[in-house]
Formats: sequence, structure tokens, C-alpha cells
Amino acid sequence: MMLTVDNLWVFYGAIQALSGVSLEVEEGEIVSIIGLNGAGKTTLLKSVSGQLKPSSGKITYHGKQINGLTADEIVKEGIAQVPEGRQIFSSLTVYDNLISGAYIRKDKEGIKKDIEMYCQRFPILGQRLKQRAGFLSGGEQQMLAIARALMSRPKLLLLDEPSLGLAPVVIKEVYQIIGDIRREGTSILLVEQNAKRALSITDRAYVLTTGEISMGGTGKQLAENDSIQRIYMGV
Repeated sequence: MMLTVDNLWVFYGAIQALSGVSLEVEEGEIVSIIGLNGAGKTTLLKSVSGQLKPSSGKITYHGKQINGLTADEIVKEGIAQVPEGRQIFSSLTVYDNLISGAYIRKDKEGIKKDIEMYCQRFPILGQRLKQRAGFLSGGEQQMLAIARALMSRPKLLLLDEPSLGLAPVVIKEVYQIIGDIRREGTSILLVEQNAKRALSITDRAYVLTTGEISMGGTGKQLAENDSIQRIYMGV
């Protein structure tokens, strides 16, 4: 198993954010976590990426326990996160944002080739390489945030609300990119309020409700579930 989250509990002071959450991601999978705002989805990803310290439970990656490692150490293990709201460095150029994603690497030629590759994959980034990233549109910033995370050459990519605030046509493009990333060998743990879009590309999914896993199954099973359709898809 690539990633295992076992009985994870997280508190913000006296506030309980996650209550005994367990899930798995196998190599080559897209696994989605769907849930309403405030369900604990971002808390879960931040716990995996080392930005939050769980109160108890275990997170293992390729059999190695990683909760307790720093965020930098977890990136070095092969896990990168695309945060909610993109959080690109708006005052820096597109190029410098991409370089920042490769901060754990020492191979200058490899970094150069990867930047060239992502500029081909995302032509708008290549066209605006020397432009300040804050001038990019929301969709362009999301593409930059994804490319920046991929610059560390992760084996597991954590995606937090990639469709948030984007127009439908841009969301479609972003999800095509997510599918391409998986096909190229990177596993994905995806957090998303847009349940319909997430379940359309996911292998397996979990429903997070007020800090607890309330349901799990294949993407198809959950997409066809009446309560999921009613609560999360507005059907």
C-alpha cells in the first residue's frame, strides 16, 4: 500500500477536527475525499503533508511512518501538495514559482528540463515565464500551482479543492490535467467539494462528514448513491 492513514485524530485546541479517520491510497490510484465545507478535508491533507501534527493515529507511506516528520522531510519522501486557493507567490515570476517547487533538488539540468516540459504542457506558463504570477488568471494560477508541486517529482500528489473558484470550462481543463498526471505514474489524493467532477475520475472515494469517514466505495458506486446525489450533487 502506498499511503495508509490509520485512526487519525486531530484537534485545534479543544476543537475536534478529525475523529478516527482511516483511508488508503494504492499506487497508481486517484482517491477522492468529498465532503461539505468544514468537514475536515483540508485538515486531513495538511496532516498527511506534515503541516499539522495529529493528536494520535498513524500515517504510513510505503510502509514508513511519516507523521512526526517535518513538511520538508515529507516532500523529500515523495509527497507534494497543491494547497487550497493555489497560494502561489504572487509577487514572484512564474519562473521563480516553478523553481521554488524544486527546492529539495540539486540537479540543475533536470530542473531546467522539467521547467521546459511544464512550459510545453501549460503553454500559458511558457508565454508568461518572466511575468509576475499575481497577474495570472485563477485557472492559470491553478496550473502554476500544480506545475510547482510537480517540480519536486512527487510519487503522490495531494490536491486540495482544485476546482475552487474556477469557471466550468477551466475546471474541465484542470481535471484533464489531473487525469494526465495519473496516467504518467503519479498517484493522487484529491479533496473536492465538486463531488460530481471528482467522482467522475476517481478510482475510490471516501465521504468525510464532520471529521469522520461516513462512506466509502468506488467512484462509480458513490456517484450512483442516492444520498450522495442529493447532498453533494444537488440531484
